[in-house]
Amino acid sequence: MMAQRQEFAQLMAKGVSNSEACRLVGVNRRTGTRWLYGRTVTFKSGVELHYPPMATTRATCLSARFLSEDERVVIADRVRAGVSLRAIGRELGRPASTVSREVRRNRDEAGRYGPFAAHRMALRRLVRPKERRLARDLVLQDKVQGWLDLRWSPEQIAHTLRVQYPENTAWHLVHESIYQAIYARDGTLGRDRFTCLRTRRRRRRPHRVPDGRRAGSLREMTMIGERPAEVEDRVVPGHWEGDLVTGAANRSAIGTLVERTTRYVLLVHLPKTHTADATRDGVVTVMSNLSSDLRRSLTWDQGKEMAGHLQITAATGMPVYFCEPRSPWQRGTNENSNGLLRDYFPKATNLAVHSAERLAQVQDELNNRPRKTLGWKSPAAALAELQSTCS
Repeated sequence: MMAQRQEFAQLMAKGVSNSEACRLVGVNRRTGTRWLYGRTVTFKSGVELHYPPMATTRATCLSARFLSEDERVVIADRVRAGVSLRAIGRELGRPASTVSREVRRNRDEAGRYGPFAAHRMALRRLVRPKERRLARDLVLQDKVQGWLDLRWSPEQIAHTLRVQYPENTAWHLVHESIYQAIYARDGTLGRDRFTCLRTRRRRRRPHRVPDGRRAGSLREMTMIGERPAEVEDRVVPGHWEGDLVTGAANRSAIGTLVERTTRYVLLVHLPKTHTADATRDGVVTVMSNLSSDLRRSLTWDQGKEMAGHLQITAATGMPVYFCEPRSPWQRGTNENSNGLLRDYFPKATNLAVHSAERLAQVQDELNNRPRKTLGWKSPAAALAELQSTCS
């Protein structure tokens, strides 16, 4: 009967109707209804037989990292047959500790492991959100709050709770639980909940997997590690670094291009928008005014505005190289120039109000300003000198 019930559950999970599933399994339709919704049948002898509901045991939306109902049926069968938990784990491709924890947590009062009841209990434990332990246990909450007031980090608090209260496992928190309580809207830890952290951030910073590709990252990127060695030497002119300086709420922007050897600056006028198409057209227009020997390469970060980098290369003959994520020092020359530009285009202002003529004026001022790194030559003079030498 258990094998028939298992097959019935699989058919129902695939969307087969109750009548059709009963016909395929070979049971009466009333039996299938009892399996599906749960029934308690009392026989003439007075014996009661309870059929638990199956509607909440469908696992079609569960992640593969959780045990499925089918795996729990296998565990139940092997446990009854006396197979070791380690052998069951090998058969399922699961750690033995997973099988051991599953059987230990989901036994009934008589010590029996039932797969369908175990699956229902597991699904109930997955329901979110749950009440926080810090919200439920006021004594624990006061203790954690007291340590936070002393500027202890959540990690220090979590470790200390385990050391000072080894027997009280209900107080064994991980530091992530404390962080979540600090940033929760329900105000579980409401007293100076942000200022108690060293960063004093009012919002959590998302953490991504190191070296992982971000969703929506640019296609066919050539990374900075493949850039020619001559770029690093700063001897041959024509290698550029680029970026956008943005205005209030990132709604306006100006494109910046800086030549690595001479620190010569070119500004890209983006009066309406700084989408990938607008940035591509602006960069192509500016770079097309230069001779081919001054269009050797361009290095940019992985911003979405560079989605048209292949078109830039096709139009200018200049390969585009991309920095690693969160590595602004790989475009240090451009970062420094952007800092100088903030004297003219302050943060949190509307950069779209600046005309192309104003950008040309600022560009000329920067390029004719003497620079210590160039031996007090101006970028314009250094570029002219290099061009005459190379020619």
